[in-house]
Amino acid sequence: MTQPQPSVNPKLEDPKFGFNEYSERLNGRAAMIGFILMVLIEYLTNQGVLSWLGLK
Repeated sequence: MTQPQPSVNPKLEDPKFGFNEYSERLNGRAAMIGFILMVLIEYLTNQGVLSWLGLK
């Protein structure tokens, strides 16, 4: 015998944590912003980020 198929499929929300498309997109955008800020700091101060932070 075949099982009857449901007439309505539930709409499940994607989780907001873990390895999913939302978190990977958010992480990628944060990395791009961080990289651009690092390049701007080096360009505007004429020294590397480690020197700017006092670590070198």
